[in-house]
Amino acid sequence: MSNSKNTIIKAHILMIFLVMLWGFDYVVAKFGMYDLTPNCLLFARISIGAIALGIVKVIRRDKSFFAKKDIPLVIACSIFGEILYFECEFNAMSYLPVSLLTILLAFVPALSVLVERVVFKRKANKKIIIGIIGCIVGIVFVIGADFSILLEGRLIGYLIAFGAVICWNIFNFLTDALRKYDSISLAFLQLTCAGLILLPLALRSMPALSAWPASLWAIVLYMGIVNAAIGFVIYVFAIKVIGPTPAAIYSDFMPVSTAICGVIFLHETITPLQIVGGIIVVAAGYIVIREKGKLDEERLGL
Repeated sequence: MSNSKNTIIKAHILMIFLVMLWGFDYVVAKFGMYDLTPNCLLFARISIGAIALGIVKVIRRDKSFFAKKDIPLVIACSIFGEILYFECEFNAMSYLPVSLLTILLAFVPALSVLVERVVFKRKANKKIIIGIIGCIVGIVFVIGADFSILLEGRLIGYLIAFGAVICWNIFNFLTDALRKYDSISLAFLQLTCAGLILLPLALRSMPALSAWPASLWAIVLYMGIVNAAIGFVIYVFAIKVIGPTPAAIYSDFMPVSTAICGVIFLHETITPLQIVGGIIVVAAGYIVIREKGKLDEERLGL
């Protein structure tokens, strides 16, 4: 069954909102790792998100579950989307500047289009290719990164960052295969699986909860409820409505939201070149999303 125009518009609006949350997530994650290891921070984020969504399911009296044949797919989504991706992202922050990391993560939609071309034989037109190149160029302007740092021997950080790119693409396409399930149920079970898998690792280094400062509680509650729970539901909903590649393309807007959050919360400044880059990213991203939507409609005969 095709999605209505209003549902598609709603998905895009929610993704714009989510991109702003993603930008702020870098700020709180940096502060959170002052007190917790990446494993512990990720486990706290996932656990709180799962609890929040579990409460929603109880309120809704939702007892839905998955068909047995889909359980391995749900576990795979948990591993690639909630564990490996964020493990790579959090650990890459230890090796690379956030500016360079967000440039590398901008290859998510580019790889997504390539996967669709190679695996699913879905062609991308010239406008999509030009749009993706425009997104990456705009991101370079926004971040203003010095590419000489590519030669400073941070190979481990680069490999970890590209691992995140690969994991997120795998997660996108796996989740797309589960589009028949309710977004909240899908998010809840994926987060729960991820939390159970991470539990043994987190217990080894998790400090006593009584030792957590109030600021750390605020950080993990925000990351768990807003980004892991609400954000995860939004993203799963968007994948189901607009598809994995258009949803992935929104990651190209993340450096713009990160720059805005940097100005508001870290008192950073935005240069005229970054403003120009932001405009390029938004315009190019819009072109890619629009053209990909047209190709998907033609493919589905809508």
